[in-house]
Amino acid sequence: MKKIVLVTGATSGIGKATAIYLAKKGYIVYGAARRVELLEDLTLYGVKPVALDVTIDSSITTCIDIILKQEKRIDILINCAGLGSYGALEDVSIAEAKNQMEINLFGVSRLIQLVLPEMRKNSYGKIVNISSIGGKVGLPLGSWYHASKFAIEGLSDCLRNEVKQFGIDVIVIEPGGTKSEMIQNGTDDLMRVSGKTVYKDLAKAVIKSYTAQKEKAIEAVEIAKLITKSIESKSPKARYAASNAKPFLFIRKLLSDKLFDKLIMSQMK
Repeated sequence: MKKIVLVTGATSGIGKATAIYLAKKGYIVYGAARRVELLEDLTLYGVKPVALDVTIDSSITTCIDIILKQEKRIDILINCAGLGSYGALEDVSIAEAKNQMEINLFGVSRLIQLVLPEMRKNSYGKIVNISSIGGKVGLPLGSWYHASKFAIEGLSDCLRNEVKQFGIDVIVIEPGGTKSEMIQNGTDDLMRVSGKTVYKDLAKAVIKSYTAQKEKAIEAVEIAKLITKSIESKSPKARYAASNAKPFLFIRKLLSDKLFDKLIMSQMK
């Protein structure tokens, strides 16, 4: 029996690559996004478009209801929708901070709440939460983004032990730099928020560092393959780190906070 998959954030980056990759492998895939018109090209691969704005509860419930009405179940939820907004904590408005958390944390949580009843009923389910290397490491001028990803890590740890008894697996994916619109959008956002404040010099240094890292960014399809590996495992690991994230995460484990801070800031010049 083909598995029913819901992939959020399917218009670009990891979400789009994952929806296409899984559809090609024979999964029944629903690609969800706020701008449904941008999902049309995914239909060429058999992906079924569905509207979803993760900041609006009625949109979230309608999305889930549509899929359950058509398929009677959702076997796999892959939470790819995300926002990478940057700026010094002092400069970011609380309204923008709340929007970041709505997209990266509360929208994810609400989707999970709504798919769990059917997964429990079927004694089967895979919930995949896209975190980031930024869910383990905090970088300057990214307070709210990193806060949201650190939260996803903690939420997933708690949830994993809550739902294991029902045959449901919770998996965290930790990409490093990945080729997508998010890098450019994030740097543009950083300059908008902090490019003219007392943090302007640090903002320029951070952007210079991020630009240098672009060359090491991997294709989104590599993360799609990692996600596929995780959901096809009979006993998946709690976390799967991308190849370009592993060295950095290893160094983080070795160094003290003070030494790691020095290493990070040495790259911001």
